[in-house]
Amino acid sequence: MRAFRVTGADAPRLLDIPKPVPGAGEALVRIRACGLNFADLLMADGTYQDTPPLPFTLGLELAGEIEAVGQNVSPDRVGERVAVYAGQGGLADHGCFPAGRCTPMPGGMPFADAAASQIAYGTSHVALDHK
Repeated sequence: MRAFRVTGADAPRLLDIPKPVPGAGEALVRIRACGLNFADLLMADGTYQDTPPLPFTLGLELAGEIEAVGQNVSPDRVGERVAVYAGQGGLADHGCFPAGRCTPMPGGMPFADAAASQIAYGTSHVALDHK
C-alpha cells in the first residue's frame, strides 16, 4: 500500500509499505480522505511538540471505511463509514487506529468533509470568528 512517510531528515516521500493488520482494540480503515494541517508540516520538519518517532506516516485527521477489526472490536463495525482523529497515519491507503477514535459519519456526509471536521474545521472556525 502507499503511504506518505517521514523516514529521516529528507523530505517526506510516497512509499510502498506493508498493509497493516489491526491489533486488539483496533480497526483497519480504508482511507478515502485526509486533512492536511499545519501540524503535519511541522511534524515533517521535526519541529512539532508531538512528533512521533521515525518512521511515521503523516495525516492527523481522516475519513474512510472500516475494512477489518482486531480482537475486542465488534465485527458489526466492518463496512462502517468513520471519521478518525488519528494523530498520524492518515496520508495512506489504509491505517490501523484505536476503534474508540473511529467516529461514525452521518449518512450522506462526504469523506472530505468528515476528514476535515476533526481538526481543520475547528481551527478555521476559531481563526475566522474569534476576535
